[in-house]
Amino acid sequence: MPLNPKHPSLLDALIPLVMLILLLGLSVYLYGSDSSYGPNQIALFVAAGIALVIGLKNGHRWSALEQAMVHGISLSLGAILILFAVGALIGTWLLSGTVPSLIYYGLQLLNPAWFYAATCILCSVVALAIGSSWTTAATIGVALIGVALGLGMSPVVTAGAIISGAYFGDKISPLSDTTNLAPAVAGSELFDHIRHMTWTTIPSLVLAILIFAVMGFNQSGEADAAKILQLSTDLQKQFNIHWFHLVPMLVLMIMAIKKVPAFPTVFIGSILGGIWAVLFQPELLARMADQSLPAVLGTLKVVWTTLCNGFLIETGNAELDKLLSGGGMSTMMNTVWLVMSAMVFGSVLEHTGLLKRFVQIILAKAHSTGSLITSTIVTCIATNILTADQYMAIVMPGRMYKEEYERRGLAPVNLSRTLEDGGTITSPLIPWNTCGAYMHGVLNVNPLDYIFYAFFNLINPVLAIIYAYCGIKILKLTPPPAVFNPLAQNVETVPDTALKS
Repeated sequence: MPLNPKHPSLLDALIPLVMLILLLGLSVYLYGSDSSYGPNQIALFVAAGIALVIGLKNGHRWSALEQAMVHGISLSLGAILILFAVGALIGTWLLSGTVPSLIYYGLQLLNPAWFYAATCILCSVVALAIGSSWTTAATIGVALIGVALGLGMSPVVTAGAIISGAYFGDKISPLSDTTNLAPAVAGSELFDHIRHMTWTTIPSLVLAILIFAVMGFNQSGEADAAKILQLSTDLQKQFNIHWFHLVPMLVLMIMAIKKVPAFPTVFIGSILGGIWAVLFQPELLARMADQSLPAVLGTLKVVWTTLCNGFLIETGNAELDKLLSGGGMSTMMNTVWLVMSAMVFGSVLEHTGLLKRFVQIILAKAHSTGSLITSTIVTCIATNILTADQYMAIVMPGRMYKEEYERRGLAPVNLSRTLEDGGTITSPLIPWNTCGAYMHGVLNVNPLDYIFYAFFNLINPVLAIIYAYCGIKILKLTPPPAVFNPLAQNVETVPDTALKS
């Protein structure tokens, strides 16, 4: 590699970004909500190819560029292992009755006088359990919209409550792909990331629930809860429902609190789910087992297949089937593909200096910690609008700002939390974003309508900015870099090896 490769111009920096935006926009136009299942990955690779050409033009050698791409992918390997473990865990927790029991007890929260607040809470619990806002909205969310119509309550407000709860659960769940992606990009640890997020996430949810409670308190009408009753009855028919089926979740939470690394924690949780299935769902396993095999081997094959390919059930209730089918390591391959594609694109931009050239414009006015975090959030929202994909709203700003957060002595959990505060939860509010388009399709409510009632998604970024300017829970590395004297005051300082929230 030449000693002094040519510094990229602003035009050099803009070309791959503009091309990526155009390709992702075309991808969404042609494929809609399916664009993240392959087309977006191709767009990332093409944009990375354009950036490679610019890098070669500026004097970078191919061997160095190739090494940078390999290194970028290697940074995501920890997250990829966790994603595979998460897939296995979702499958066995469905099979064991852990998720069905959680849903069953969550359904009991519904009450006409507190319908909106209960909807938000229920979707929070379900999304936390399964790590998917999309599945939560397409199953429980659809049922709740139907109940709202039966009660004469607003489906638009209900949609806002569903979105609020689903994205809280998705954002805080260790099973969520975005929750794993953000710390992977920022360089923080998964459970440190989740603990740090609670400072902005939980207050935002509490405020949202209070607003929903006030809005629904004066609502009148008798509950026609036939859909919810039918769902509860079908759950009891298919699974043994009991509180002790929640023990695997309790064990995972205890391990997380004890700061056991994420990969063994999640993988142990998946194995425990398989054991729980054998102990407490024998009738279900017997129905699913290969009758040509001895009972023990048939049971083992069911659990093994679930770890690999997930859980599939046919109850005759389409909503229940969709809610309770999923998981498996193999189902994570598309997310892994997307993560690797994004890391390749980001690595090329970073190595060639294209990313740094673009960020210099933004950082020129971000002198304080508050303005830096605000710039990150605004960039995440803008990326959601321009690229129409929440994954890009995490990966691109994460790669853009990572070096600057380190230079200013800010712990990586500040960046990973900010990526979620600005990227993950604003994606369903944009109609042409894949998340917004998906929610519109399943809930039949336009994002431009429910945006005013998705209180959690609106409050969280604002609260994050307030925290940033007030210096609340902004963690710093110790010792701070000698080259930077932070301007922000009242900033909490902790060792980078022992972050505490």
